[in-house]
Amino acid sequence: MKSGIRWLLRITVLLIALAAGGTFIPRPLIAPVKASSSAATHRILLLSGPIHTDIAIPLDEETRAAFSFLDDPGFPLGHPNAEWLVVGWGGRAFYLETPTWADLKPLPVLRALTIDRSVLHVDLAGHITEPQSAVTAFDINDEQLARLRRFISDSFVREASEVKVISNAGYGKIDRFFEAKGYFNALFGCNTWTAAALRSAGLRTGLWNPLPQSLRLSAGVYN
Repeated sequence: MKSGIRWLLRITVLLIALAAGGTFIPRPLIAPVKASSSAATHRILLLSGPIHTDIAIPLDEETRAAFSFLDDPGFPLGHPNAEWLVVGWGGRAFYLETPTWADLKPLPVLRALTIDRSVLHVDLAGHITEPQSAVTAFDINDEQLARLRRFISDSFVREASEVKVISNAGYGKIDRFFEAKGYFNALFGCNTWTAAALRSAGLRTGLWNPLPQSLRLSAGVYN
């Protein structure tokens, strides 16, 4: 019994150390040299929940053109009240079957703790109020935003150049789920994908950010 408790304590201390190191060791370790002198005229948002993060990018003409493959009557990219394209990546079972905590079931949790196929959740948003605790904003330039768009676009699974929408899946009237590249697990999940997306735009994150709190803290410290 005492031996089991000691191992549990060791594992707990190790996880705490890894989480702390993942937060406070920056990635990349050395701040990248800015290759462009263009002004940071675009604002992107890190949207944080208790266990999940999304990225919101401004719905300007370039974004609408880059994601024109999403546009249809049920997902109106050109809607005059749509200001943001909101994208998140996650495990298929948990993401699709747990729209609220009241829908929590054992099997999706088990899949999330082991390994699962991944999906992208895409939504449109109007005005997002700032400042608020769940929203972290970053100002980036044209080139950085273009790289972020490419990273997100490249995360979609395509078949014959067409993205693969998941039928009859969504939380509301217009949001959609799509098949995504990669596999989800508890160590490298939705928040590590979000961190990689931010790094694609030239921002710095922690070395390993499995939780929204860790990602928000490290991104705030190093940018």
